Amino acid sequence: MNASPLLEVRNLETYYGPIVALRGVSLAVRRGQIVVVLGANGAGKTTLMRTISGVLEPEKGRVLLEGADITAREPDEIVRRKVVHVPEGREIFPLMSVRENLLMGAFTRTDKAGIATDMEMVCGYFPALAERLDQEAGTLSGGQQQMLAIGRGLMARPRLMLLDEPSLGLSPILVKEIFAILRRLNNEQEVTMLIVEQNARTALATADYGYVLELGRIVMDGPAGRLAASKDIQEFYLGMKEESPRGRRRWKARKTWR
Repeated sequence: MNASPLLEVRNLETYYGPIVALRGVSLAVRRGQIVVVLGANGAGKTTLMRTISGVLEPEKGRVLLEGADITAREPDEIVRRKVVHVPEGREIFPLMSVRENLLMGAFTRTDKAGIATDMEMVCGYFPALAERLDQEAGTLSGGQQQMLAIGRGLMARPRLMLLDEPSLGLSPILVKEIFAILRRLNNEQEVTMLIVEQNARTALATADYGYVLELGRIVMDGPAGRLAASKDIQEFYLGMKEESPRGRRRWKARKTWR
């Protein structure tokens, strides 16, 4: 694995009007890794993804892709650099067919033969889509729509995929299936991934490295296995210990394992 980061986020601060959503967030994703960012609703996870992908512009900080500054670049330019954002809620095109949705993922490409090959590749990973290529995307089940959103992202031949809550609204069986496919894509297609998730158990079982985001700050990070074994993670994210009568405590200092 390449030692230098593919993606590096340095001291990001992003605001929604007067509200600070990200407070000096820094993280790194190395080529070939699956990195997960855990956090409750309102922690800033979606804001982080939107800032990296160019949808939001930070007040401070930098986003580097292989050392090149892509901070606040237009989203289409970031896609052309092979960074693909699979958003929360899927955001497929419901009145278009599955095939048309997949082709939209390849809008930056002109290699027709390669696009056809990648369409076959996506259908191989998601047989449910292969059976429904001419079906309107809006008629798919929630799990099939999530598969379509991921497949659409793959059509751009990404070197980095940003996945925002891929387990949202799915049954436990489908969550397990989706994350197993993500690990296969990482292993077989060498797609590096940054995933934000509330489902800590499944995410940490899939990831190589993790960060915990709380109220816009990174409060803990380390190898996924060590995070999963942490008492803090077990108590607050895996439900393995009852919460104190005084409520959830806050981490006062960032904890890091290397």
